[in-house]
This record gives sequence, structure tokens and C-alpha cells, in this order.
Amino acid sequence: MKKILKKRILIPVFALTIFITGSAFKSDFFEIAKQIEIFTTLFKELNMNYVDETNPADLMDNAIKNMLNDLDPYTKFYNEQDVEAERIRRTGDYTGVGAKIRTLKDKLVVIEPYKDYPADKAGLKAGDEIIEVDGIKVDGYEDDASNLLKGAPNSTLKVTYKRQGKTNTTTLTRSEIEINAVPHFSMINETTGYIVLQKFNAKASMQTEYALKDLKAQGAKSIILDLRNNPGGLLREAINIVNLFVPKGQLVVTTKSKVKKYNKTYYTKNEPVDTEIPVVVLINGRSASASEIVSGALQDLDRAVIVGARSFGKGLVQRPKKLTYGTQLKVTISRYYTPSGRCIQSLDYWNRDENGNAVRIKQENYHEFKTKNGRKVYDGGGVFPDEALETTKNSAITDAILNSQAIFDFATQYYYNHQIEDINSFKLSDTDFNAFKTHLKNSSFEFETETEKALKKAFEVSKTENLNDDIQKEYNALLQHLDKTKTQTVDQNKTQLVNLLTDEIVKRYVYREGLYDYYKVNNQEIKTATQILANPSKYNRYLN
Repeated sequence: MKKILKKRILIPVFALTIFITGSAFKSDFFEIAKQIEIFTTLFKELNMNYVDETNPADLMDNAIKNMLNDLDPYTKFYNEQDVEAERIRRTGDYTGVGAKIRTLKDKLVVIEPYKDYPADKAGLKAGDEIIEVDGIKVDGYEDDASNLLKGAPNSTLKVTYKRQGKTNTTTLTRSEIEINAVPHFSMINETTGYIVLQKFNAKASMQTEYALKDLKAQGAKSIILDLRNNPGGLLREAINIVNLFVPKGQLVVTTKSKVKKYNKTYYTKNEPVDTEIPVVVLINGRSASASEIVSGALQDLDRAVIVGARSFGKGLVQRPKKLTYGTQLKVTISRYYTPSGRCIQSLDYWNRDENGNAVRIKQENYHEFKTKNGRKVYDGGGVFPDEALETTKNSAITDAILNSQAIFDFATQYYYNHQIEDINSFKLSDTDFNAFKTHLKNSSFEFETETEKALKKAFEVSKTENLNDDIQKEYNALLQHLDKTKTQTVDQNKTQLVNLLTDEIVKRYVYREGLYDYYKVNNQEIKTATQILANPSKYNRYLN
């Protein structure tokens, strides 16, 4: 057994050594070599002597990923399976069943079936819980169970799933899946075109250019570019999309790094489609990275009015580095700066708080910059919209609810309990919202405020000092009061929560494509953008 382990150990250690020796050490070479030697000997002794059987590959995988967690959330190690997932994200193409899936411990949950793809054709719906694939139970499956759904084109698979307490079986035929960067574009009215850019994959600029030209041919005299909830992607695609609206040779973004070769300036290289057409860009707190390069550059160049809420604030650039045995390292290599010279990075991963959490850069530490026309813009906190809307801004509790299963699960129940005749006139009632609050209370959702965290910490200190029981009573009373306050906070964020609930519910009836049509009639951000574009003097006032 020991001989076998020795051979297995050599593989990850050798891979790590190659990775390290390929880096630019300079004066740190001795310290790095020393730490590698310590780690190598520890890893060997651990695997050879630990009381139970070990898996060297899993141990190394966990060791590397935990090491990188101390840097920033974007520097990641990819094993062979991760590399394939990243390829799909970049290209938007894969073979599978055509659905967004969430992997849980004992089941796969269908989050969103894509219209007219295999999962949809087989009758699967959002909320369905897949428990078995081709006779293999998801519960207890050691690897990523979602891989069971992937396979060769035209191959079939039998899926057993639960829906509303009942177990069903269906057969799917896998197919090539194409994820569009631009899932929707259309005319809002006779003169205003609407383009949804969902991600910056390899097709982003090509599909955005096609949409822009098509809408202009339909009579569009102004454009709304929707980057809400767009997490970003390829840098070159962001530059090419800015290029659609600004002249050739315009500075879009600059990257700065400790490694000289990564210090670069990126200019537009192509002839634009239209440098005069009025543009409004929609952003929110989930618009990040490449979305912020586009919105930030168009703002700095006074080429578009930005509407919505402050963007996420990711001002870091990553690059994939190939390692041995089909693995990769995606490493943060530089910070990027918009044309005015600002970096919109909002979280400081290098100076963390006492709990090890990255801290948000304080507003008093922001720096002022100027747009092309002399307007004031700031770094350190994402892209700030020219027209900020409260309906777009999510609070801490709204984000916590959104990240939980609460909204998704409520939408599932709502779909099976309600018939909607005209989706474009759908409005969530006060009764519906009260039902959601009850659902939230009965679910496993928990939200701990900063005040609660501070109180708990103070109470723990008081126990070590042997203070009397009166503090316990006051502490419990304060916690009860905070619970009431949190309930009130849900009511205070009713508008944002109703919007999130409405989005999820509408998708259940008319897919994502229908949601964008619903937006054109009902969405406040689009209404505001349309009003701005309909008034040229108002539009120009934002830019001057």
C-alpha cells in the first residue's frame, strides 16, 4: 500500500513543483523553495502514516483551494472537471439537457428549463427535484451529480424526479446547447430599441452588434442596453461592445500589475456601428466585471446615461494559466482602470476585518475623477448610476433572501396554485406578499444583522467576566426586539422583494423570453430609461 501511495503522491507534488518553478520568483525563490520542501515532506508523511486510508488527489485539491481562498474569490484552481465547466461558461456551448440545475446533497433541482431544449420538451419544470438518472441515485453519488445529465448528442437518458410530492419518470434526448449572450432584443416603442446582454462569452459582441443593427433597421433612434445581473466574462468582448458606440482608437480600459507584461492599455480597434445614437445602460448590484468595464467606459466617455443601482465593484482581471494533467489556475493578475483613471474595486481582500472578511472601501477613501465632459465620478465603490433608482437597489436582507431558496420555493408553489390568463398584466397582491412573509417565517431562512453579531460577541465577553444574570435577560430582550425589527425590515423592502418575486413567478409561465416582454410593459427601470431617451434635452443634461 505504501508503494502505491508514494506513486500517487508524486503526481500532485510534481505538478505543484512545475507550477511554482514556472513563476517569477526573483528574491523570494529561497523562501518559496523552503515552503515547498516542508509541504512535500508533510504531504508524504500524512498519506503514508494516517490511521485511515487517504485520497492524495482530494487532499491536494482541498489544500490548493483553501490556500487560494485567502487571496480573493476569483483566484481559483480548476481540476479537469472544473476546466470543462469554465470552457462552457466562456463559449456558451455544451451538450446536455438544456436547463439550469442546482446541485444539492441528495437531489438535483431544476432552476430553469430553457425553452424548446430537451428538459423543456420532456416536461421538466422549475422546482422539479431529480432523484435518479439512468438508474443511478443522486443521493450518495460521490462526484458532481449534474455530470450525469451530460453526454453525447442524441443520446438518451431516463430521469426520475419529484414534483409536488409525486414521483415521475421521463426520457430526454441530449442535444447541443447554445447559450446566447443576448437572449432578447426588440423594440419597446416606435423609436426605442431594447437589448439584453446576459453574459460576456465569446459571442457577446457579435450578438450585440447584430441586435443593434437589426433594431436600427426597424427604426430605433435610441437604445437601452440592459446589463442587470450580468456577472461579466471576457475582457475583449467588453472592449468590442464599447467599440460599437465609440470611434476607433478610443481608450477603453487600462490594466496595472506588479508583472510588467500585464500592464496594458486597450483601445477600440474597429469602426463603430453608431457614435451618435442615444444610449441608456441599465445596471444593478449584480452587474460586475465586464459589465462594469462597459458601463464605466461609456459613462467616462459621456457616451451613455447609466440608470439603476450601484454595480458590484469588481475591478480585478484574471487570466487562466495551464498546469499539468489538464488542470488550470485562474489567477488575478491586475487591476483595471476605466478611461478616466478610476478603479471601481469595492472590496479590499488584502486588509480584512478580524473575522477574515474582506471590507468594503469606505466612501471617505474614494477619489474623484472627471469624465470627458468634466463630470465628477468616483472610484472604490463600483459604477454609480447617473440616475439612481431605489427600486433597483437591494438591501442586505433583500440580498440574503435572494441568495436563499425562499423566493424560488415560493414561486414554485405559486405556479401550481394559480392560473394567470394575461401575464403582462400580472401584479403580485398584498395578500400574495403576506403569504410570502409567512412562507419566509416557516422556511429555514436566517438573517443575522451586524447588530446581532456585535451583541453576541459582547455577550460572550460578558460570560468570561462572570457578570450577573441581568445581562442575560437584557440580551434576550434585545434579540426579541431585533427579531421584530427584522420583520419590519422585510416590509420596508417590499418593493424590491415584490420585483424579485414577480421575476421568478413570470418565468414559470412564459420562460425567460417572456420575462423580457413583461419588463417592457411593467419594469420601472425600463420606463425611466424610455422617458430619459424620449426627452433629448434631459438626456443631454445628464451628460453635461
